[in-house]
Amino acid sequence: MSNTDLAAPATAAGHADPAFTRLHPRPAQGWINDPNGVSYLNGRYHVFFQYNPDSARHHRICWGHVSSADLLHWDEHPVALRPQDGGPDDFGCWTGVVTDDDGVPTAAYSGVRSGEGASQVVIARGSADLVDWAQDGHVAASMPEDPQVTAVRDPFLFRFGGRRYAVQGAGLADGRAALLLYRVDDLNAWEYQGIWLTTDNAAGADQDVNRAEIWECPQLVRIPDGEGGTAWLAMFSLWQKDDDHEHALGVGHLLGTMAADPATGLPVFVPRTAGKSDLGRDFYAPQITQLDDAPDGTPRALLWGWANEGPGRDGRRGRSQAEIDAAGWAGVLTHPRMLSVVDGSLAVAPVPEIDGYRHARLAEAAVGSVALPALAEARITTSSGFAGGDVRLVLGAGQTVFAGAVAAGEELRVFIDGSLVEVYRSSAVATTLRAYPAPGEEWRLELPGGATAEVWELEAR
Repeated sequence: MSNTDLAAPATAAGHADPAFTRLHPRPAQGWINDPNGVSYLNGRYHVFFQYNPDSARHHRICWGHVSSADLLHWDEHPVALRPQDGGPDDFGCWTGVVTDDDGVPTAAYSGVRSGEGASQVVIARGSADLVDWAQDGHVAASMPEDPQVTAVRDPFLFRFGGRRYAVQGAGLADGRAALLLYRVDDLNAWEYQGIWLTTDNAAGADQDVNRAEIWECPQLVRIPDGEGGTAWLAMFSLWQKDDDHEHALGVGHLLGTMAADPATGLPVFVPRTAGKSDLGRDFYAPQITQLDDAPDGTPRALLWGWANEGPGRDGRRGRSQAEIDAAGWAGVLTHPRMLSVVDGSLAVAPVPEIDGYRHARLAEAAVGSVALPALAEARITTSSGFAGGDVRLVLGAGQTVFAGAVAAGEELRVFIDGSLVEVYRSSAVATTLRAYPAPGEEWRLELPGGATAEVWELEAR
């Protein structure tokens, strides 16, 4: 597919708002939240996302769409899915996935009908390039007739033992969060198998992943276990009552194994460990796509997350709703991230393709206080005799956006793009933050003795 086949991009290298991201694709205007339908089909990566093109507020959600052949150059496409008047999604086309169903790109997403809180799994079929979509309102799964289940949302498809299955996030009458399991031999008719996993699992005891009242946006993928094998990762966005886009618990995960039930053949997930999937307060609703395994059999998966606009947290200056309305846009997506297990814990790293944004190297071994441009990457390393210390990222006269210890042998990579900051720590999870530069404010990296930084100015491609 050539660029002439794609919609003219409305993303904005020349956007007037200095807080707008240049390296993380999104429409120039409107609200976006959860990445959806993340997939690799016909030689392109496709990222859909919840989208209100009409204002910077969450209302009557559509699916926006961008795609890339290389994770570096992105093209924007027309709105993919829209609420259908009188249909099962007339209140919004919410979170879901895209899969190849016998050669036909197919979306399975949460449709919500106006006046009703319950969601249903709605099916839509796409063209080969995923640009044009047919929505006929077909419902593949409705709310289960199970008195324990009080809320359901966000379907996710996976394969195990040569068969296709799905999970949905749920809330139960007793206050627990849960996953529901479906067998999906036919994408048009899902077969409910029951409550599959809940927050009373021992692996998540005393951790945020088990404090949720609904596990939103569930993900279930295979990732490298660090020992030449495969681990199963279950990741959840941790919803509590009256969340209202604040998401205080953030995103959590369980790492474990999968086996077939000897009686039914259904998959059984056994969680072993639990943890936070991002250490920032501005990260929620990630989606992971399972790619084909590498030639050596190593499983591969990529993650995108949503960073919402913030009212200001942890000493960081935020944006009010009036300022968001005036700017006309809200929400950004993170860089694509690779997932693996290191020493039994989840490790998250940016894909190597984003090195292609590097434009000019500004420093090779900077020490002390280091000025950073508005679009920047800093790679922080430590000397062999490093005794430890804190790295700080400061905006303007003293607004600390990030502060964290770095140990001998660790590496931090800090990315700045407009108002989005992503910090990746080697062999650990990332930290995602929002901060809004005022006119004339500059970024500064403060390094402890024994730490140095390699700094690049970044440029959109």
